[in-house]
Amino acid sequence: MHWFKIEALTAVAAWATISVCASLPVRRDDLEGICPGSLSEVTELVKKVSNATKIYFPGSDEFTTATTRWSVLQAPKVNIVVVPGTENDVVETVKYANKKALPFLAFNTAHGAITTLGKMDHGIEIYVNQLSSVELSEDGKTVKIAGGTKSKLVTDTLWAAGKQTVTGTCECVSYMGPALGGGHGWLQGHHGLIADQFVSMNVVLADGTLKTIDESSDLWWAMKGAGHNFGIVTSLTAKVYDIEHTNWAIETLIFSSAQVEEVYQAANDHLLGKQPEGVINWSYWLNSPDADPNNPIILFYLIQEGVTAVDAAITKPFHDIGPLSIEPVAGDYRDLAGWTGIALDSPPCQKDGLVNPRFPIYLESYNVAAIMEAYDLFSTETNGNSPFNASLFMLEGYSTQGIQAIDANSAAFAFRDQHLLLAPLITYKPAGADLDTKAAALGGKLRTIIHEASGQAEMGVYVNYAFGDEKPKNWYGSAQWRQNRLKALKKKYDPKGKFSFFGPIA
Repeated sequence: MHWFKIEALTAVAAWATISVCASLPVRRDDLEGICPGSLSEVTELVKKVSNATKIYFPGSDEFTTATTRWSVLQAPKVNIVVVPGTENDVVETVKYANKKALPFLAFNTAHGAITTLGKMDHGIEIYVNQLSSVELSEDGKTVKIAGGTKSKLVTDTLWAAGKQTVTGTCECVSYMGPALGGGHGWLQGHHGLIADQFVSMNVVLADGTLKTIDESSDLWWAMKGAGHNFGIVTSLTAKVYDIEHTNWAIETLIFSSAQVEEVYQAANDHLLGKQPEGVINWSYWLNSPDADPNNPIILFYLIQEGVTAVDAAITKPFHDIGPLSIEPVAGDYRDLAGWTGIALDSPPCQKDGLVNPRFPIYLESYNVAAIMEAYDLFSTETNGNSPFNASLFMLEGYSTQGIQAIDANSAAFAFRDQHLLLAPLITYKPAGADLDTKAAALGGKLRTIIHEASGQAEMGVYVNYAFGDEKPKNWYGSAQWRQNRLKALKKKYDPKGKFSFFGPIA
């Protein structure tokens, strides 16, 4: 073990030397003759990967781009970036990292903000953005999606062929990242989670072997909700569906601070458990001084498929409250991200050097008194000149019929009985540990207010939004059989914890 540590330090030192020599990305054919004395550690890997592989070193613009995360709080520390050109390049990189006893972590769009990622200390980033493709099968029933593909490419490619599948809602986020944590999406009311669409996958395991697995594998269950813990998915085959509705409509309503109680009581009474498969409700609390200089507004979305205007039976209870404004818009499925502020060019998709921790919690329904208490605290702590004045409180109410139609024990994802996903997002410019502590305390308190009023013994947490101080029982369900099954699979497939940086099982 001592020898491995020495070799690891030697490799790190070699990379530090390399970074002085190579300020640009390096391809396999370019390595000969560049700092030959210091490249010995990397050439061992380079000889085994395809010529499409790129290597980025510290000091280059490409390295900076590849390692920059959406949230800079406790980000993983990277010494070298390997950009695979093929699935086998991932295999060779993992084997190389294991041989050198170095940590490794797959990066996609780097929107995961969980603080456990900070435990990846001075290792290899496997940046999978070159593994990007969407291939519809000849029979039109499945699609093969490469491991680094973004959700928008999946949506647009399938749409052009008259097809759809469940993806995440945010255009700039990868398809695979949300999927491995279960994955919520606009179409889940019909078809279930992203993970429920899996047919088969190619996954590089902790020992560097590439396996093709499907429902016949004992690992299949774990990959659908806790997949970040078990491997790097280099490609995946998923179910696809004919587009049933080309028309979609949204109403954007703005409510004031005085209307919090009425809005969420109406949501309880008229939406939760009652909304049709093609109806989604989202809301945000956010500061908008032009609309209200003193308190956050409630930005409330009612979304419906198959119509050019949201059904009046759905909107009437909210119109009756008397919103500050109502804006109806019609379009198609591809417009949803833009309407809800999560398109490629929207602020949440930009990497601006901010800290962006979230504090998610699943709920069956709104406890209106707790919602009002949380709103008051959020308003007090984020208004005016607060360093947190760009923060959001997200309240996501998807249709749940498709999720609940699937056996609750069929996947590691454990929260099919929940109707709501809430998450304060405390956004601020980095300014040291004291502010980080204050932000964590605020996010934690907001979530605690909601949880204590929920009547649920354990807090359910969406792992893809997680802050990082939660426990495995919060991410993957508190039932003992779930925890036992995950731990047994972890021991079998990743006994050394190579994949334990994102919501670790143990």
